[in-house]
Amino acid sequence: MVTQYKLHRQTLVLLISLVHLCMPVCVDVQSDTEAIVGKAMKLTCISCLKREEVTVKTFVKWLYTPSPTKGKNISYLIYEYNTNNSNMDDNPFKDRLNWNGSKDLQEVSIEIRNVTHNDSGLYTCEIRRLFDFELYTPVFEVNKTINLTVKEKASDDTTAIYSEIMMYVLLVFLTFWLLVEMVYCYRKISKSDEQAQDTAY
Repeated sequence: MVTQYKLHRQTLVLLISLVHLCMPVCVDVQSDTEAIVGKAMKLTCISCLKREEVTVKTFVKWLYTPSPTKGKNISYLIYEYNTNNSNMDDNPFKDRLNWNGSKDLQEVSIEIRNVTHNDSGLYTCEIRRLFDFELYTPVFEVNKTINLTVKEKASDDTTAIYSEIMMYVLLVFLTFWLLVEMVYCYRKISKSDEQAQDTAY
């Protein structure tokens, strides 16, 4: 009994140490493209590192291009991340942006607080990485764009509606199937009781 207890304890310690060794998995997901007026909106930008053991310096810029008006396409630098986060002073999002990135800078998302109709437009996330190898320093650059539309209220999610309908259909079908099974079992039991009574006589 003592040996079995020790074995369980050693296994538990091994599992805990393995959990600590596990690294978080990076998954490149697309950002939502619909925002609601007055709510907060996270603009997701993820660029996974292929080799996490390499030393890397990451620089991030967020640019905003309003929806085209009078044929003009002007881009604003609204946020910059290098050694310290900086919310640019001269932009339409002054004091409304939060850094929402991860510690390892694989996710470099930002959040807009108190969204307005004027926030619709094209957002570009520019990521520049300098990899530190012994002999050379390669540069990796990636740009991701998010076309954001702002609405008064959330649009109906058709997937959620279809899922709810399917759930109710399945619930009705399973209830009907259960009733049929109960009737079948009841008849089978009644028949076996009748046969037992006939045998007894």
